[in-house]
Amino acid sequence: MPFEILIVEDDPSILEVVVFTMEKAGHKVVTAKDGEAALSQFGVYHPDLIILDVGLPGIDGLEVCRRIRRSSDVPILFLSARDEEIDRILGLEIGGDDYVTKPFSPRELSARVSNILRREHKTPKQNDSCLTHGRLVVNIESHKAELGEELLALTATEFSILKALMQRPAAVLSRAQLLDSAYKGLHVSDRTIDSHIRNLRSKLKRAGGKDVIETVYGVGFRLAYCD
Repeated sequence: MPFEILIVEDDPSILEVVVFTMEKAGHKVVTAKDGEAALSQFGVYHPDLIILDVGLPGIDGLEVCRRIRRSSDVPILFLSARDEEIDRILGLEIGGDDYVTKPFSPRELSARVSNILRREHKTPKQNDSCLTHGRLVVNIESHKAELGEELLALTATEFSILKALMQRPAAVLSRAQLLDSAYKGLHVSDRTIDSHIRNLRSKLKRAGGKDVIETVYGVGFRLAYCD
C-alpha cells in the first residue's frame, strides 16, 4: 500500500537519496528544505509519515516536531548527524517515533519506515471511547480493559497508563509522559512507573498477553501488537 511521506532535509544530496529510497519503496513523496516549509507542507498534504532532519535552517527539526505534536500524532522519523544518546532520547521524548543517524543505509531507512507504517496502520481506527490494539481493548467510558475475552482487573493508575499507550500505539512514551497521564502533574518519582508497568505486564501475561508492553531502553515504553 503506498503512503504519502513528507521528507524534510536541507542537504540536496541527502534529500535526493531519501526521495529515491521512498519512491523505490512505492511511496508518494512531498519535500521541504526548511522548518517553515515543512509546517506549511504538513498543513496542506497531511502525510502518513514525516522523515525530519534535526539540523534545519531557521526552525529546527525538534521545534517542527513540537509544533506538529500539538495537533497530530503523525509518525515522525528523525534524521540527524548527531549520534549522542541524549540527542536520540530528546528526539523520542518530544514525540519522535524513531531516530536514524547520518550517514545511514538507505535499506535500513526503508526498513525503519516500513516498520513504523506497519505498526501505525495495523491498528484499527480508534473512536473517542473505545481503543483497540489487536486483541487488547480499552473502553474509556466504562473504564474497562479486556484482552481477548478476559477482563483485566486494573487499578486506576494502571488503566491510565495502558490508555496512554493505546492512544499512541506506534510511539515510544517516556516515563515522564506516562506519569503525567497517570498523575496529572503531581510530583512523583519517574521510577514509580516501573512498578506499575511490572504489574500491568503481569496481569496481561496472566490473560495470555506475553510481551505486550515493550521497553525501549533509555527512552520508555511502547505497545507490541497483540495478535
